[in-house]
Amino acid sequence: MIDVVEVRFKGNRKEYFTWPAPEPLALHEAVIVEVERGEDLGRVSALGPVAAKKCGTGCSGCSLAAPPPPAEPPRTPDLRPGSVTNAVPRILRRATPDDTTLAERLHLDEEQVRRKVMDRVRQHSLPMKVSDAEWQWDKKKLTVYFTAEQRVDFRALVRDLASLFHTRIELRQIGARDEAKRLDGVGRCGRQYCCSSWLPELRPVSLSLAKDQHLSLNPSQISGGCGRLLCCLRYEHDFYVQTRKRFPKEGRVVRTALGAERVLAVDIFRETVTLRGEGGGDTRVVALDKLTTEMARVEPPVA
Repeated sequence: MIDVVEVRFKGNRKEYFTWPAPEPLALHEAVIVEVERGEDLGRVSALGPVAAKKCGTGCSGCSLAAPPPPAEPPRTPDLRPGSVTNAVPRILRRATPDDTTLAERLHLDEEQVRRKVMDRVRQHSLPMKVSDAEWQWDKKKLTVYFTAEQRVDFRALVRDLASLFHTRIELRQIGARDEAKRLDGVGRCGRQYCCSSWLPELRPVSLSLAKDQHLSLNPSQISGGCGRLLCCLRYEHDFYVQTRKRFPKEGRVVRTALGAERVLAVDIFRETVTLRGEGGGDTRVVALDKLTTEMARVEPPVA
């Protein structure tokens, strides 16, 4: 049986590989993997059916399978001899202590590399912010991650960096949310960023999600460390939308046992509605079930 293995690298980057050996791998075990034009070191983050399911539903960098239609279950990669997945990169071997020591030295050197890249960016007067630098384990490639408000012509910079570091250079532009995922941090809730710890994909977040939940629209209160809207605004949105369908809309005039009353507010957690008579006067808070019963008795049936 050939297993699919999820391997994570620096900056929460993950890719999928095959492991044809009979001896099973362990979670968090360091391995040497086959990459384009060389080798890299990463750590096992998922194995067996879990890794196959995650790979089958699509990921950044996985060539085993495209995302299946919603009505179908995730497709398990075909790993039989002669299948197209034979071209998928493999895990070459387990990493030795010397391999991990070399990787740690490279990681310590990456901050100095980033500073050198920043100096060259300033020399070329390019409108870009260098976020991170990552060595490939065999030092045959150096990847530089950056953010920019617009497209940047960095061809001259690449040639300059190639002559400086004597290796293949890849400049990769990422967004503000991808930068936060890569660099990690602690959110306003006091916990690690969701995008760095467990969130499988960064889905779009719009201001309408905050409006539907009646949250403050103050950007400082609904924005994350990346400066964009909080990813967690999506978590309960479906619940709010579905629950509010059971309540009358705020501002609507309804007919109850006391006559015409306007809906001032609804509380979906306490299942209550705040009403005020059309002619003014005091407000009252009514349970949703009671209000529904009153409206059914007073309002004539629809023909």
